[in-house]
Amino acid sequence: MSLQDFFTAIDRLTDWIPNWLIAVLALVAAASLALLLHGAAVRLARRLISPQHAFMQSLLSSTRSLSRMALVLLAVAIVLPAVPLDKHATGIVARWLFVLFIILLGWTGITALMLATDFYLTRSQIDQHSNPLARKHVTQIRVLRRVIVTLAIIVTVAAALMTFDSVRQYGVSLIASAGAAGLVVGLAVRPLLTNLFAGIQLAITQPIRIGDAVIVENEWGWVEEITGTYVVIKIWDWRRLVVPLSYFLETPFQNWTRQSTDLIGTVLLWVDYTVPVAPVRARLEEVARASNLWDGQVVNLQVVDSNERAVQLRALVSARSSPEAWDLRCEVREKLILFLQREYPGALPKQRAELVDFAERQGPSARVPPMQN
Repeated sequence: MSLQDFFTAIDRLTDWIPNWLIAVLALVAAASLALLLHGAAVRLARRLISPQHAFMQSLLSSTRSLSRMALVLLAVAIVLPAVPLDKHATGIVARWLFVLFIILLGWTGITALMLATDFYLTRSQIDQHSNPLARKHVTQIRVLRRVIVTLAIIVTVAAALMTFDSVRQYGVSLIASAGAAGLVVGLAVRPLLTNLFAGIQLAITQPIRIGDAVIVENEWGWVEEITGTYVVIKIWDWRRLVVPLSYFLETPFQNWTRQSTDLIGTVLLWVDYTVPVAPVRARLEEVARASNLWDGQVVNLQVVDSNERAVQLRALVSARSSPEAWDLRCEVREKLILFLQREYPGALPKQRAELVDFAERQGPSARVPPMQN
């Protein structure tokens, strides 16, 4: 039996099979072959990549399903022109294959970006309050990552939709009209674009960073999270204040840790004029040196104010971070009050009053006559 007779026999055998079934079987066979090749390629890649390259190993594992789907789409696209389908059906399948490939490409890029930034962030010790450089890098990476992911999603969806003629024509006509519809769309996306550009500017200029101690809307807390549209402030009592990104570019606020996390805490005490300042100053230095919260830099006591009743003492102590500065202030205030109560109780603030016999000072004429019945 010759080779020509063999193919003739196959043609006769497949005459009774519909063309669409032959096409489906051919595409399934191509997809199955692609899956086998993908499995073999992944096993080979794992053997070739050294275990020391943790990023490549993680990238291979994270994109395994995506690369499998991409290889299946590629195999189907190669076999598609050879299957017995009419031109219209082939065009529809080819277009959807192209759309899926665009989506997979964008998805793969976003996955690789997220994985790369996560590996970089693990190197930054953000838990250390005395590391402002790490907090700066973490803030930049997180904000820019969200901006890039948002742009990648928009570009991917736009590229996928532009493969359809109806959508392309609608987009061109919408741009050409530049009328009320364009104005409505512009107003609708204005908040998104405002926060998007605000995120880029915030990542570059760094008015706030992850972990900064700030006062926003008369609330004191820490910057807990920076997203693509808002910032989450963790208030000292564990409440969360959610503020738009544009707020930090348009409204004044206080940032206590802009340059460094070191802070000077202030303790104010009202005392009597008879207070001995030198012993109180010595006691303040003892309390600061004995505390684990003091960073060893600033400790001072000054008389900063006075009125007709008392004088005001201001104690300054420094700490490594805002939480430690708050706790150190409370500790210093408590121990100085106990010191004054124990050693100089007369130096505590008091009200002075002088009792005078009004009748004696005014003479007999000031005496009130007895009431008559």
